[in-house]
Amino acid sequence: MRFLWHSRLDCWAGSHLDCRDRRRDARLPYRLAASSPSCGGLEVCARTAAIAVLLLLHSEMFGEELIPTAKGMAWRYNMTEEVGKGLTVPNLKPDADGKIRLPVLYRVEGTENVDGKELLKFEMHRAGVITNSDLLTIDEHGIICWARINVDGEFIKFSPPQTMIAMPLKSGASWNFDGQAGDLKVHQHYEVTGEEDIKVPAGEFHALRIHGEQTTPSPMTIDRWFAIGTGIVKDVTATRATNGDLLERLSLELVEQPKVVARPEVKSDTIPKKLSVSFATGRFGKPATTFSSDTSQIYARWQGYRLRIGAKVRAVWIAENIGDDAPPDYKVDEASTIAEGPTAHGRFILSRPDDGWALGDYRAEFYVDDVLVETVKLRIVK
Repeated sequence: MRFLWHSRLDCWAGSHLDCRDRRRDARLPYRLAASSPSCGGLEVCARTAAIAVLLLLHSEMFGEELIPTAKGMAWRYNMTEEVGKGLTVPNLKPDADGKIRLPVLYRVEGTENVDGKELLKFEMHRAGVITNSDLLTIDEHGIICWARINVDGEFIKFSPPQTMIAMPLKSGASWNFDGQAGDLKVHQHYEVTGEEDIKVPAGEFHALRIHGEQTTPSPMTIDRWFAIGTGIVKDVTATRATNGDLLERLSLELVEQPKVVARPEVKSDTIPKKLSVSFATGRFGKPATTFSSDTSQIYARWQGYRLRIGAKVRAVWIAENIGDDAPPDYKVDEASTIAEGPTAHGRFILSRPDDGWALGDYRAEFYVDDVLVETVKLRIVK
């Protein structure tokens, strides 16, 4: 039998090649329209929560309600998502320029009682999925996010409750959030930088511009334009790795004035997988499933979505049918790493044995916390 163990899996999810502790800087797990439902927006309650807080704000400063909050009130946005080099979003096809474009709807579903407190409930709808529900209060202190429900139904509390908007809202105002989102420690700073005129598909608006920066758990910046009486009219969030590389840029533009609409149909079978995988001959190579026997290395690239912080991501390399070199479904090797966040990503590297790859059929199985989530078939040819 050919000594297959030399076709070894090495995991790479950071700047050091050590499979015992291989981690990749994670994008913030809370984003406006989860991809990813992944959705990483700058604030903990996600960009959807930010929309809610800014949309819902009642301000004595202006002497009027800033946004209608009737049940069924909804805001339609055009979403554009751009991911960093080598990254993909499962089940979503990019346009010719490499960007993903989808309509999203943020809608008031009503209220929900949590620990005896009535909280406003906002749902983000994207491609038949509720990517998250945000639970908020509005009082003289501003807009407070108490909890959110993610796409998997997980209830995440904020400690302390996160101030999304600290009153009064005006040019020069600023506030911080230092706290926990579940097990995730977060530090963010927000500032109202001024007033601007802005044009989006819904029309022209005079808006307050809010700039935010996050330093923990991962670097992120956000720019948001809020128009009194309407809400968020434009939002741009950029998430980067610690080395400055772009991980994701997500933008929203309001399509029409908010209005009451029926709740969109929710399709339970459209929830994205927790892991997407592609194979290539290099870190940024073109995805493939057939490789020549003289290929020096095969990269198994993985992208997480909605992962548990600290989740174990494991890859198993199996020779399904390689003739006399091994029995059917022979386990060659495995490797694992730890996900630092819901949208962590990395790669496992398969190195060619000294005497070359055995020709035949292989498969790679990917597990999250020992649950099989993805299987990829591969073939080695001459």
